[in-house]
Amino acid sequence: MITLDGVMQAPGGPTEDTSGGFKYGGWTFPYFDEYGSKIMDEQMGHPFDLLLGRITYGIWKPYWPEHNDGVIGTGINRATKYVVSTTLTESDSDWEKTVVLKDDAVKEIKKLKQENGPEIQVHGSGNLIQTLLKNDLVDELWLKIFPITLGAGKRLFADGAIPAAFILKGSSHSPSGVIFANYKRGGEVKTGSF
Repeated sequence: MITLDGVMQAPGGPTEDTSGGFKYGGWTFPYFDEYGSKIMDEQMGHPFDLLLGRITYGIWKPYWPEHNDGVIGTGINRATKYVVSTTLTESDSDWEKTVVLKDDAVKEIKKLKQENGPEIQVHGSGNLIQTLLKNDLVDELWLKIFPITLGAGKRLFADGAIPAAFILKGSSHSPSGVIFANYKRGGEVKTGSF
């Protein structure tokens, strides 16, 4: 979930992530409608595992185990949650099916991607996403682009994103103006002249 200017910070609620003085939390709510809910149900209605950063895990852990209903809640709770953290301990990770990746995160994620398992989804996890983009570990982007600009906040494509080409797999938009665009990694960036 991003704004037109690429901000992905605190889409869910006003106090979700106020780091850096961010004061626009909850910016997605005025735009959620039945169409957007249908898209989310489709994306989370099949087997998947999760790769999360420590902060997103900390936000989700108190909420989702208590909301084990509906397509999204059921999907999140049945998924194995791989949490990248150097500070999280095993005793902190008592949410069912949680695995802490403490050591070399890039190496561990590459191993996960080689395994024969369900797709691995990343939600939130802004710092982790920067690591994934920098190390060419993103196979697809499922963007939900909201028709607002915030001017400040954590950006999806921040420092470290490598040049990469993507192919549009599908797109649509909701009545409230949210664009849903799925991009698959498509090779290297090609340059040329006019």
